[in-house]
Amino acid sequence: MLELIDVTRVVGAETHISGVSLAFERGSLNVLLGPTLSGKTSLMRLMAGLDRPTAGRVLADGRDVTGLPVAKRNVAMVYQQFINYPSMTVYENIASPLRVAGKPAAEIDAAVKRAAALMKLEPYLKRTPLTLSGGQQQRTALARALVKGADLVLLDEPLANLDYKLREELREELPRIFAETGAVFVYATTEPSEALLLGGNTATLNQGRVTQVGPTAEVYRRPADIVTATTFSDPPLNVVGLTKSRGSLAGKIGFATAVPGRFANLPDGDYRAGIRPHHLSLKTRPGTATIRGRVVISEVTGSESFIHADVAGERLVALVPGVHRVSPGDPVELHFDPSTMLIFDTDGRAADLSSRLAA
Repeated sequence: MLELIDVTRVVGAETHISGVSLAFERGSLNVLLGPTLSGKTSLMRLMAGLDRPTAGRVLADGRDVTGLPVAKRNVAMVYQQFINYPSMTVYENIASPLRVAGKPAAEIDAAVKRAAALMKLEPYLKRTPLTLSGGQQQRTALARALVKGADLVLLDEPLANLDYKLREELREELPRIFAETGAVFVYATTEPSEALLLGGNTATLNQGRVTQVGPTAEVYRRPADIVTATTFSDPPLNVVGLTKSRGSLAGKIGFATAVPGRFANLPDGDYRAGIRPHHLSLKTRPGTATIRGRVVISEVTGSESFIHADVAGERLVALVPGVHRVSPGDPVELHFDPSTMLIFDTDGRAADLSSRLAA
């Protein structure tokens, strides 16, 4: 187990990490999710021993390793910007941690070939990294981490430079592979969709603080506050003012609806509602609420369309299936199921305690 206990990291006048406490079990998959500069890499450097916390402790299997340098820990790290030995072949790059560990030649050969097969590197084993594409070089770095048999594996946005098909394959394979090794597996990403695909547990970060931690699907469905909900939304979460009065909900941007059952116990008053872009539709259905506005811009991406709309001076974005040709200034009606809203109090804390949240 890896434990961080009230860890803080201050560099000059800047606080990079503030009061973070986390625990990761062996064989577990753990995702650090947050935007750029939220503290993901800083936190991983503290886990690895590359940096020392200003305050707090780091424990590995109950042993205090707070001041133990990375060279004395069994850690494997892979970054978005791959790091390989340029003068070595791909084979020797992958084999290097096993040679340092003094493993027998036959064991090294078998391990390298297994990792190369998984990463689709068999044709390149005799080549040097600089003769490879960026994606092939990243796969080499991943294969080297795979064969090391580390107690802690830290992957900092490692798939960003790979093509779509390989990313999808590795997202599915990596959790299983590292879980079988019994390592603690920590994966940093800026992409909510990647966290959902990986599963496991997710800690959301914002400005050096962990805002929520738990099973990935649970954090997504039940964000504890509006910061977590925003972190776990791509495209960005639509946030609008909302008033509850007796049996009705009235949005400050003009929609009105009866109070869904799961919100029935909310006291009357003012709130903030979060509406995920994929919950907005161009098609009305029984029980849906309607938002009326005008198109600002539309973008077609493959089989989906992003429609940005101006609604009473607020900018909303809808992610809808299909190709929709609409022009700036066109009137648009967006429909949504009121029960899919996330509701927060005026301080940004989750106001709905129901377990029946929509995905």
